[in-house]
Amino acid sequence: MSSDRLFVYGTLMRGFDHPMARLLAGHAEFLGEATCRGRLVLVKHYPGLLHSEAPTDLVHGELFRLSVPEELLRELDMYEACGEGFPEPTEYLRQLVDVTRADGATEKAWTYVYNWPVTGLPRIESGRFLEH
Repeated sequence: MSSDRLFVYGTLMRGFDHPMARLLAGHAEFLGEATCRGRLVLVKHYPGLLHSEAPTDLVHGELFRLSVPEELLRELDMYEACGEGFPEPTEYLRQLVDVTRADGATEKAWTYVYNWPVTGLPRIESGRFLEH
């Protein structure tokens, strides 16, 4: 299964002065704020999303429609250092997750899930990276 949707929850969100955030903003349509089930931890100056089954564990972020999905995802995979050619285990895995838009509609979107041990990493309780 594939998707042209991308859910971002950290430094790729709008307003970040980062080359990859600017690349995304220039080649994707912002669809609105969204959430996915999960927990956030603060890795360094950036967050990591962890899967969670608890209904109260929500990560808040932004949903985009990618104009050229394969090319953009390849660039973002390089930035996140995941996928082919990177030593395993990679820090992130790109996975399809269920996201819920502000209007309650749900759909599948790609996101980057943190894949390294989280022992000792602080949790971002609000699920909002911008509020940590």
